[in-house]
Amino acid sequence: MDVGRDVKASKLLHDFDRVVLACGASNPRDINAPGRDAKGIYFAVDFLTANTKSLLDSDFADKKYVDTKGKAVVIIGGGDTGNDCVGTAIRHGAKSVTQIEMMPKAPDKRAENNPWPEWPKVCKTDYGQEEAIAVYGHDPRIYESTVKEFVKDKNGNLKAVKIVKLSWVKDPETGRMNMQEVPGSEQTLDADIVLIAAGFLGSQSYVTDAFGVERNERTNVKTAPGRYRTSVENVFVTGDMHRGQSLVVWAVREGREAAREVDESLMGYSNLVVQ
Repeated sequence: MDVGRDVKASKLLHDFDRVVLACGASNPRDINAPGRDAKGIYFAVDFLTANTKSLLDSDFADKKYVDTKGKAVVIIGGGDTGNDCVGTAIRHGAKSVTQIEMMPKAPDKRAENNPWPEWPKVCKTDYGQEEAIAVYGHDPRIYESTVKEFVKDKNGNLKAVKIVKLSWVKDPETGRMNMQEVPGSEQTLDADIVLIAAGFLGSQSYVTDAFGVERNERTNVKTAPGRYRTSVENVFVTGDMHRGQSLVVWAVREGREAAREVDESLMGYSNLVVQ
């Protein structure tokens, strides 16, 4: 059942004393480059979800998935989702797999300014990249690059991706690091399929609009710092919808803290202990 579509927010607020929004942050970040309407471009989570469902439902017999066999695949974005796309595309028999990342390559060993016990900020080669190295003989990642254009054939099918190198330049006024294109660094990659794994922008607007809750600049549901009560009476929020895409341990922690706040709002006190 889809809240905001299959069931109205007003009915939930009428039938229940409190409502907690824990719908995740599944609004994918898009790539707004010329040729985006080409056939053969998919969001990574849609690609992975269809693949897993087809496998479990029919061992791929229903063909309800994006088959990368014999295809040139370009994945835009890193992280766990991008890595999963790399591994899945390879296992289907992709002709080639290339992964585009905007960030620079992390050092192979700890830098002097990153001592233990800090989290090691080093280059991570996950299972997908390891499989790519084993199959194709090289790491699939191209760092400090972004897509300039999706190239279509006469039938509107994707046939290539134009990318450009990026450099990080400090703004002398603000001190912030900004990305700039490197002139003359354009490169064209063969691409039959593009998978966009560029992260997520926040909560789905149809849910937040249905409840009328206020959102912040990151499109997450807005609350007071460290709290879970939204701008709408009796509506609370927790997890990725509250803090943005994060780890499941944060969702567990926030779920407990939100439950305590809901309990306090109902009872005037709470015996729930959050550890």
